[in-house]
Amino acid sequence: MIERLKTIEEKYIEITNELSKPEVLSDIKKITELSKTEASLKSAYEAYQKLKKIEEDLEQSKELTKDPDLGEFAKEEVTRLSLEKENLEKEIEVMLLPKDPNDDKNVIVEIRGAAGGDEANIFAGDLYRMYTKYAEKQGWKIEVITEEHSDAGGFPLVEFMVKGNMVYSKLKYESGSHRVQRVPVTETQGRVHTSTATVLIMPEAEEVDIEINPSDLRIDVFRSSGAGGQGVNTTDSAVRITHLPTGTVVTSQNERSQIQNKEKCMQVLRARLYEAKLNEVAEELGNERRSKIGTGDRSEKIRTYNYPQNRVTDHRIGYTTKNLDRVMEGNLDDIIEALITEDQNQKLRGQE
Repeated sequence: MIERLKTIEEKYIEITNELSKPEVLSDIKKITELSKTEASLKSAYEAYQKLKKIEEDLEQSKELTKDPDLGEFAKEEVTRLSLEKENLEKEIEVMLLPKDPNDDKNVIVEIRGAAGGDEANIFAGDLYRMYTKYAEKQGWKIEVITEEHSDAGGFPLVEFMVKGNMVYSKLKYESGSHRVQRVPVTETQGRVHTSTATVLIMPEAEEVDIEINPSDLRIDVFRSSGAGGQGVNTTDSAVRITHLPTGTVVTSQNERSQIQNKEKCMQVLRARLYEAKLNEVAEELGNERRSKIGTGDRSEKIRTYNYPQNRVTDHRIGYTTKNLDRVMEGNLDDIIEALITEDQNQKLRGQE
């Protein structure tokens, strides 16, 4: 650990010095790259400086334990500093864990109503609202890409982009089948039903992340059918793009212009192909990722939202909270922090 910290310290100082050079200050691209690297090293660098100071103070306190006047005070300091050092070393271990290169990316979220008919679509709408509320609390921005409305309410499908700081690092744990247990508005006899909606979180892919050959695309335009203000249904502005080699189909109809809808489609297509690429690489390395969506069947659940008991349970980590009403208002911090902590613990134990 100390060797890695020394390397980080050297790199951080080197970058700081580079950033003060006139030739670098005149190169915006270089400044951006160096500043980003500096920011990624800063926490570990500062933690190492703090650790060295604690170790220095600890050695001085140990020497003073022999002093007849200051011995007792020095022993208390040794105890306090030893505990502080131990806690800091644990924090540093987490800091030095391999970083997910996608953590700082924006994401594209796809929510589909799955098992349960109208109630599944209504629940998909509830999840969309929950993530929208969470994004607002995080200071993130939501951009709807496509939405298919259900007559009973909610969505058979809604896709949207979430833009902001470190979005993927928090939302990546939300992929999977979400199960709801409640009395549907369509239920006349008051019986509790179980339905599911699936969520897929995909990191936004830049053109450098995934290369798409224009000749591999079939682009169709058609008349928008969703909400979008006056004029949305009067022109062929909706776009459907099919990636012929993989059969991947993406659609966007929420923007007014064909050009804007095409760009949204390309964003989704890049994200889908990038996600497939990540899965392929992981499997080649022997670290097969569990399917993020599965089939959407009731049994393939990552989380249950039980309305009669006001309970949310995340089955992957055995986490339960009796604050379902607050969770549905976007208060997801406790659940996501618990997932992040467990992910870090597994990595510390050498698991993937």
